[in-house]
Amino acid sequence: MKRKAKISRKTKETKIDVEINIDGKGKYKVKTGIGFLDHMLEQLSKHSSMDISVKAKGDTHIDLHHTTEDTGIAIGECLKKASNKFLGIKRYAHAMIPMDETLTRVAVDVSNRPYLIWKVDLKVERLGEMDTELFKEWFQAFSQAAGITLHIENLYGENSHHKVESCFKGLARSLRTALEIDPRNKKVIPSTKGSL
Repeated sequence: MKRKAKISRKTKETKIDVEINIDGKGKYKVKTGIGFLDHMLEQLSKHSSMDISVKAKGDTHIDLHHTTEDTGIAIGECLKKASNKFLGIKRYAHAMIPMDETLTRVAVDVSNRPYLIWKVDLKVERLGEMDTELFKEWFQAFSQAAGITLHIENLYGENSHHKVESCFKGLARSLRTALEIDPRNKKVIPSTKGSL
């Protein structure tokens, strides 16, 4: 079964169209109207090997919060829809991502029990045009919508760009492993409950 999905999310604040192919090649087409967020979502696609298309329009004349958060929600919802009820996946994964002077640890449980632990201290208030507090908002929205327990911890580093990028790359690599089909349990839900 192909693990692909598309969704459209429309509110008074944003309109977002997302397509995901979990078993893709890391091809991306991202246009959110926020340059730094586009760059991070391209990293998510490339390093997870998922094909991701995102087209977002939002009330960025107010600020970037709604577009950032709603993009996380839409991508999470689309990923959950594409996952075929998490049948046969490995479920757990983690990654340690170095980026120059920075090292970040990301762990995921694709459990249908969303939770975010965020231990990332960013020393600057903005990256590009984005308020740095919005990155936690994106990961929170994504984990809630996707049903993923997500732990992100920056172990050390100085450059805030490197810290944030290592978080997205860590999520990407973790999802790539967690969503792989387990060859020994291809038709099994990975839980003793029989359901996630």
